[in-house]
Amino acid sequence: MDEATSFLYFSFTPENPGDRVAAQNRKGTGKTGAAPAAARKSIPVFSLYGEEAVQRAGDFVHIEDIRTRSERYGWLIGSHRHHGLLQVVFVRCGRLEAQIDGRDIVLKGPGLITVPPSAVHEFRFSPETEGKVLTIAQTLFSARRDRAEQFTTALFAAPRVVRLRRADPNAARIGALFDQIEAEFRERAAGAADMLEWLVAALLLLVARVRAADRALGAAGSADADLFQRLRALVEAHYLEHRPVTFYAEALGVGPGRLNRACRAAANRSAFDVIQERLLLEARRKLTYIAAPVSLLAYELGFEDPAYFWRFFRRRTGLTPKEFRSRGWMGREPV
Repeated sequence: MDEATSFLYFSFTPENPGDRVAAQNRKGTGKTGAAPAAARKSIPVFSLYGEEAVQRAGDFVHIEDIRTRSERYGWLIGSHRHHGLLQVVFVRCGRLEAQIDGRDIVLKGPGLITVPPSAVHEFRFSPETEGKVLTIAQTLFSARRDRAEQFTTALFAAPRVVRLRRADPNAARIGALFDQIEAEFRERAAGAADMLEWLVAALLLLVARVRAADRALGAAGSADADLFQRLRALVEAHYLEHRPVTFYAEALGVGPGRLNRACRAAANRSAFDVIQERLLLEARRKLTYIAAPVSLLAYELGFEDPAYFWRFFRRRTGLTPKEFRSRGWMGREPV
């Protein structure tokens, strides 16, 4: 058995020492008063290589065939999530039914789906599906301030779907890049880490370009799209702090009006709504997957008074947190 394929779904359980790594990955998010592990629903958290390899510089990427893991489990990968890891699922041929943070996605190959870090997801493949699963450490491009970092932020701000046409030359180019990444990953020749970084950057840039041409990202090179994606990255870092729009505008070097225009152009939403919707998504995740009192979750989400959280949630969803939780439902929204 190829040892490299055994690392991806290394599970962290409450009794596993690796759980400390997951806890460390959550530091700095503003969460307080976390519920005991026993009070949480069992949503497996998987790591790329396990605790001992987390700090190894070369261990930022993993790739495997869809068949390698899925066939042995009846083509179904159950609900789980990854802390600090990005995933790209490439379906060369076949069919994928995915659920990511409660959203249902159906993809027929060729095409791909991006999975943001910490998103709860499950996959069901049709038998004989062919393709690859690429897993990337979130830190790979975090220190960069070039187009690769910007496109990475855009592609993983939310689950993305890229549908390809077999006759499109980009479909063959994307497939070839996945094959080159796999070959470099298996061979582990001299300079493999640098080569893998270049190949992954090329893949993500090409995927972003295809999405832009398909009007999914809008014009990726436009000022509005660029500003919107920078806002999304900033919101990801600060949404638990309940910062106002002016904070984000100042941090991005623009006025609130300019920021709102960019959000309207890129997503048909105001900057305020972009910020609030990210907080709402986290609230829905917690209510669905963490069996802790609503009042405790409110504090974890940065609300000083649980009553404020109730009003926020009801205004945004039409349901109280308890009503939402009683349905056991995150709101099935097609992507």
